[in-house]
Amino acid sequence: MAARKAAKKPNVSAEELKTFYRDMLLIRRFEEKAGQLYGMGLIGGFCHLYIGQEAVVVGLEAAAKEGDKRITSYRDHGHMLACGMDPKGVMAELTGREGGYSKGKGGSMHMFSKEKHFYGGHGIVAAQVPLGAGLAFSDMYKGNDNVTFTYFGDGAANQGQVYESYNMAELWMLPVVFVIENNQYAMGTSTKRSTKSPSYWERGAAYGIPGEEVDGMDVLAVKEAGQKAVEHCRAGKGPYILEIKTYRYRGHSMSDPAKYRTREEVQKMRDERDPIEAVRSMLLTGKHASEDDLKAIDKEIKEIVNASAEFAKESPEPAPEELWTDIYADEVPQEETA
Repeated sequence: MAARKAAKKPNVSAEELKTFYRDMLLIRRFEEKAGQLYGMGLIGGFCHLYIGQEAVVVGLEAAAKEGDKRITSYRDHGHMLACGMDPKGVMAELTGREGGYSKGKGGSMHMFSKEKHFYGGHGIVAAQVPLGAGLAFSDMYKGNDNVTFTYFGDGAANQGQVYESYNMAELWMLPVVFVIENNQYAMGTSTKRSTKSPSYWERGAAYGIPGEEVDGMDVLAVKEAGQKAVEHCRAGKGPYILEIKTYRYRGHSMSDPAKYRTREEVQKMRDERDPIEAVRSMLLTGKHASEDDLKAIDKEIKEIVNASAEFAKESPEPAPEELWTDIYADEVPQEETA
């Protein structure tokens, strides 16, 4: 299967460009604040930041419609914000507070929103891939035209359950977009050292699944590829694979010093390929916005993020009895003892 990359960029309005800028900036500022709270000891456990990868989820959400589903891995805060979940509820969950989306019981990796069709945050590598295929099976069974975006990383792309999911998805022609967020380092090992065939999307050829490689630092390219993928799925043609080449600026998690790459490499990516700065430049050079307009957006975003942090700090800890809620199982009667 010959390599196919996302072609020319789609035409977008000034308002759509501003929306992309705002949405990506919200994720960036939110994650920076989350990093601060983690450093202060207000967020415990693992915390995987999405800084640098914002164009991936913002571009794909621009191709989604109401009813579409999304499921992802533990690097999930950006996905939550992009699909419209309230930053206050997300931050409160990160800090383990009652006002969080999972009432403070899920933390960074286990948040859900039925209203926004967000099905997690999953801590087990690649566990969400067969679950995403299952969500798509539900829509196929119901006969609607909804699509499921199933996100996973380059590290997870080497897991066996991914290929079992590919097989079943193509066999049943499921409306699922498999999104490989290839940030090139998995948990800390370069794809060049860990993978013999680093073009992950081409692996779908064994199952007859089409796909393409996309520039994940370009939100417009991601949107165009996303539109092509969802059109394929909504037409009943089965699954589609998008390998989106992106880059995380921080370590794998907040506890990762990222010594497997140089500071110069990271800074070069920030300087030359930052997705937010690219849209900012388009807005300014195209005279779609002024410096004052963008400063106003930045000020608004900072206020939203600061408000989410204050809400999280003020929200109480979950009550002890909360431990026994949201347990979906029938009561099992105690066996009589002699």
